[in-house]
Amino acid sequence: MRIGIFSDVHSNMEALRAVAETYKSQNIDMFVCLGDVVGYGADPNGCCDLVKEMVKYTVLGNHDAAVSDRMDYGYYYDAARNALDWHRNAITEENYAWLKSLPYREDGVDMTFCHGSPRNLEAFDYIFTPSQAETLLEDFDGLSKVTFIGHSHLTKAFGLNYDTVEEVGPPVIQLKEGHKYIVTVGSVGQPRDNDNRACCTVYDTEARTISYLRTVYDIRKAAKKIFKTDLSSDFGKRLFFGV
Repeated sequence: MRIGIFSDVHSNMEALRAVAETYKSQNIDMFVCLGDVVGYGADPNGCCDLVKEMVKYTVLGNHDAAVSDRMDYGYYYDAARNALDWHRNAITEENYAWLKSLPYREDGVDMTFCHGSPRNLEAFDYIFTPSQAETLLEDFDGLSKVTFIGHSHLTKAFGLNYDTVEEVGPPVIQLKEGHKYIVTVGSVGQPRDNDNRACCTVYDTEARTISYLRTVYDIRKAAKKIFKTDLSSDFGKRLFFGV
């Protein structure tokens, strides 16, 4: 099976369409979205609708939770808080109900999908450093062979053994027997790894490989949409730099 796994669309329709087009050549059997469909960008409803159309499993991201009144975001910095208010007012009742229904986690055969750390799911903790990955070692036996996460907008992945953590990939991760993996799949709509191209992954369960794909999209168009709204212009400017 080949599974297309992506995360952090953040209302960037241009990036999401480009990723969907890229996936057409990848013989994908099933799609999974790891959350944060909304937030930051200017197309929350279009992105919700397209994700619902193409994806089998979508899990809840922190921005999805905030926009659907499932968490308190009063402690967020002003621009992010204002953006969540904007998205809450912009989404349709149907998409609000969909976001409100999303689970924190989905599990497949030997794999787990969630937005942040698989521990304490409602906290949306980050895992993008070896020390953060080490916190999972005490739960090693309870981890799936592969846990896919988003949240950081980075492309960090870690191979875990009982007492060691090793950073692995990208662009391709070859899974080893006896190891377990925490794989951050990057961001479709707001990459922060100094590469402004939209990012997504493909998990080939037979070959036991995870491949990162990058695709160019119309950043200028996505940014202009943001500039025309009351959203912070910084959310558009950063798209050009991948930060």
